[in-house]
Amino acid sequence: MDVLTANLKKLEKQNYRAYQQIKGQYDFGDFTLYIDHIQSDPYASASRLRSTRAWSLTGLEWLREKSASYQIAARDFIARTFAELAKQENALSIALTGQTVLDNTAVLFNDQGIELRFRMHMPAEGRNILAKKALNILTFHLPKFIRRATLERELDKAALIHHCEVVEDQDALRAQLAEHGLVAFVANGSILPRVAGNCDLPMKDAVAFSAPSSLSVTLDTPNQGPLTGLGIRKGITLIVGGGFHGKSTLLTALERAIYNHIPGDGRERIVTDANAVKIRAEDGRCVHSLNLANYINHLPMGKSTTDFSTQDASGSTSQAAWLQESIEAGASTLLIDEDTSATNFMIRDERMQALVSKGDEPITPLVDRIGQLRNDLDISTLIVMGGSGDYLDVADSVIQMHDYQAVDVTEKARQVIAQHPSERRNESESPLATFAPRSLNRAALQKILADGNFRVAAKGVDSLRFGKEFADLTALEQLESSAQVHAIGWLWFQLAQLPGWSKNPAKDMEAMLSDQWHVVMPNHGDLAKPRIVDAMAALNRMRKSQFKAC
Repeated sequence: MDVLTANLKKLEKQNYRAYQQIKGQYDFGDFTLYIDHIQSDPYASASRLRSTRAWSLTGLEWLREKSASYQIAARDFIARTFAELAKQENALSIALTGQTVLDNTAVLFNDQGIELRFRMHMPAEGRNILAKKALNILTFHLPKFIRRATLERELDKAALIHHCEVVEDQDALRAQLAEHGLVAFVANGSILPRVAGNCDLPMKDAVAFSAPSSLSVTLDTPNQGPLTGLGIRKGITLIVGGGFHGKSTLLTALERAIYNHIPGDGRERIVTDANAVKIRAEDGRCVHSLNLANYINHLPMGKSTTDFSTQDASGSTSQAAWLQESIEAGASTLLIDEDTSATNFMIRDERMQALVSKGDEPITPLVDRIGQLRNDLDISTLIVMGGSGDYLDVADSVIQMHDYQAVDVTEKARQVIAQHPSERRNESESPLATFAPRSLNRAALQKILADGNFRVAAKGVDSLRFGKEFADLTALEQLESSAQVHAIGWLWFQLAQLPGWSKNPAKDMEAMLSDQWHVVMPNHGDLAKPRIVDAMAALNRMRKSQFKAC
């Protein structure tokens, strides 16, 4: 610390770039501070710092004996504690992940101890260094925050244990889905509605969820014991009901339940298949060398769809592409909301079939392929449906939302089918084909990087800068944090360092995301482990990505 103090005192009122002189490692006695990166000017992104503290000085060694889920939750709790302390000094910040608990790099446990990674805006007046203020932050406020966030007696231990047990229970619930033939579970008492579209906090005085007895299942947890709630079975499930009764609210809760949630969120006892992917129509997106023959064929002028590329996909083409890309990336459950889907991709009713013959319609609608996805590929589908009764013919379960409560109307749906038989014809003219994953040109990624001075940066959850290119990720509704987007960019960076073509980029990235995935990443505190399906979805939206069919 004395060395840092001496270095800073020399910089008072110097040009801002002189801050570069304090980069390095400093011994504070009970922890070590690393200043890894200094911002180039007062208006640039904040400087990156780290601290490490030995286990023997924390009283938290017992965490090392806990499960992986428990440790991820403990790291999250420590990060949130540091963030709360740092509110006293606006120059300091640490990356958080909202209402969810992700495997992120803000706090890491390793053999040496606990590592905190955070950022600091180096103080200035204009472009002149305020060394005294920086010294006050770095040698007075920051050490207090580090010590209080990493010392057991300074933490709320009961809250820490509760936080970790709630997260551990969610992973335990998710691990039981497959053996019970489920794709999702919603415990009784859960709070689904949020305050607003731009606020992820639970709505006050919201109606607590309660499952119908016919769909109730009981799962075990290591800390809360048995929990009873709605079990959504594998296969094809429709969520129906009148407007404003909670259909999309349930789907939104399920699409977010691929992640664990913090205590008090209301969704901390809701879990969904970790490889569930929400797909939608996305006009104008790019598609790279994809085989869409299962859903689109015999285009005008004989254009093939077995190796289809476009920089301006239509709604139906984009949704078909997303479905096929998701299968390629390993999705096991599809989540679909009728409101954000392309109508002609979802259904062609009997009147439209009579008006426009199949020979003039290149699209095979999902309703005619969805059963094949279930039977041939073991892919389940959960659809919010309000306008097409033809999906009742293929549904395994039908759940009606009424006043934000679930009602099992599967038997009633079968009676409706019997009383009102459809004369619609199935338009799948061939069996569902399976295709090998496409290869990715890693050299093309490297060129994009080099042309853009090797820059990788997340722009919130909606955009990823990679080299000189920007991938539009607005449609990827299941991305939770910019830290995931940032990590996806660095995954691509690693791919780009390898020569030639990758025969299976999803598998390559999966190998990079091992339990120690952060070791091969930069020393950044704003990275969070992404899902492979999301990393591939983002890569498919990079307009200059180069794929080829195998």
